[in-house]
Amino acid sequence: MKRKLLLVHAHPDDESIATGGVIARYAAEGVEVCVVTCTLGEEGEIVPPRLARLVAAEADQLGGYRSGEMAAAAAALGLARHEYLGGIGRWRDSGMAGTPAAEHPRAFTGGSAAEQTTQLRELIDDFAPQVVVTYDSFGGYGHPDHIRAHEITMAAAPDAPSVQRVFHVVQSEAALTAGLAELRADGTSPFRVAADGELPSTPDGKITTVVDISAHRQAKLAALRAHETQLTVVDGGVAHFALTNSIAQPIPSAEYFVLAHGDAHGAETDLFGGW
Repeated sequence: MKRKLLLVHAHPDDESIATGGVIARYAAEGVEVCVVTCTLGEEGEIVPPRLARLVAAEADQLGGYRSGEMAAAAAALGLARHEYLGGIGRWRDSGMAGTPAAEHPRAFTGGSAAEQTTQLRELIDDFAPQVVVTYDSFGGYGHPDHIRAHEITMAAAPDAPSVQRVFHVVQSEAALTAGLAELRADGTSPFRVAADGELPSTPDGKITTVVDISAHRQAKLAALRAHETQLTVVDGGVAHFALTNSIAQPIPSAEYFVLAHGDAHGAETDLFGGW
């Protein structure tokens, strides 16, 4: 039976930041991988000054530009299939909580969760993955679109006929602490290195699955570079990246998950383990 993995992400770049290594690893191993992106990320800030006028408040062309970045990242990761929830442009980036963007008529969080769940379930039924990945109930760091992606995935995936496991991708507290210490020791980053506890993470005792991506870090880095409007990759002594907040973030050699649905047997180091 063909192994299939489906990942649900809120905006272009989330797939590469949170799960780029897993996508590249499983694609290289012959797993058919599909990413569902829920919005075009229209409300994002922009790193390169030459592209600054693409923002929502000016030309409002960032979403279209980011779809091109998403295509380049997908190619770098070896992604077999990419879909936008409801079709490209159906749902719009809601922005952070409390911003006017949440009132847009196409805002993801303002839309019908039932409609979005149906759209996702149709994609799941068509693709028939055994494993589905999305965020935890906090959305990783609290972004409303991430939380909605979690909600519709947990409504659509667990009882789908093909789905045997659902995982939440998380940031390991221990790996983050170690990575930040390494960046401080290296001392060459042009960005501020966060204090311990400043960035969101999950205690390692809650993590059920650690997937080694060390052989696929270069693919992940290439995918991250594709999202040039959103982040900067630093290839110095310790490879890392920074979003528009200019805070250095390490890139661990593993990606971390909490099993939310299904049998945990054999899944300690492999999303498909034990089968």
